Amino acid sequence: MAAYLIRRLWQMVPTLIGVVLLVFFVFKYFGGDPAEILGGLNASAAQVDAIREQLGLNKPVWEQLWIFVKQILSFDWGKSWATNESVAHLFATRLPATLTVMVPILLLDVLLAIPFAMMVAYVRGSLTDRAIMVVSTIALSISFLVYVIVGQYVFAFQLGLFPVQGWSDRFLTNLLQYAPLPVLLAVMVGLAPQLRLYRSFFLDEIGQDYVRTARAKGLTEATVLLKHVLRNALIPILTNVAVALPSIFVGSFLLETFFSIPGIGREVLLAVNRSDYPVIQAVTIYLAMITMTVNLVTDVLYKVVDPRVVLK
Repeated sequence: MAAYLIRRLWQMVPTLIGVVLLVFFVFKYFGGDPAEILGGLNASAAQVDAIREQLGLNKPVWEQLWIFVKQILSFDWGKSWATNESVAHLFATRLPATLTVMVPILLLDVLLAIPFAMMVAYVRGSLTDRAIMVVSTIALSISFLVYVIVGQYVFAFQLGLFPVQGWSDRFLTNLLQYAPLPVLLAVMVGLAPQLRLYRSFFLDEIGQDYVRTARAKGLTEATVLLKHVLRNALIPILTNVAVALPSIFVGSFLLETFFSIPGIGREVLLAVNRSDYPVIQAVTIYLAMITMTVNLVTDVLYKVVDPRVVLK
């Protein structure tokens, strides 16, 4: 295990270097001139040259790349061009709002989808199974924007159960008052595809020889599903969760925009609209690092879930 972890960590280095080089050169040669963006339309040539000198854009490319690498290593990306706020402070203040909404969404998606998918797989081929699949298909066909608009109208305007928008400085207030509605709508949207996907995982395992052997030994269907099928189906489920996990650090652009949640997702969207390169670059690099870390942890969990897995 230790040798595998060391090898994987070593393999992450060239991947991260590739991401850094790609981000640097894309923003260097295809993102427009930062000095002209900061100076605005009315800036004179002298003002643009002064901004370019201040940002170090008049230095050789290799020096600019080294400055970029030092920013990554020191976690100091300077200040946002749009708000003049430290990028590090921006992340520190926006990330809690994103996690307050996205962590419950991810947990509820997994904790609800797995037992529901198992129950549907248990009654496979029945009228209940077909009805749930039809409802899931219809739910998949509806845009998330429709869920947001209808959810705000019904639960907020008509029933008055939740506020439409808002956020506060208190964690419990946000979790219990402002987060429930976006969490509810996101789970309603995400449950249908997860249910169909996990059901297919369970059905694949139910058709295996070891399941027939377990039944032949006299084990109940519940024992077969919970002790054997679930454990083997956790491998693809973990893979699916690992793909979704990095998104909790960015959040949902639509959720944070429509519900006025001051999270990372909305900040990234604003940064793209404003051409705020320091914020976009920082998010891109850190998201790549998080994704690689999550993949490594997921590979280790494969071994924990199924000892037969060999890590190479």
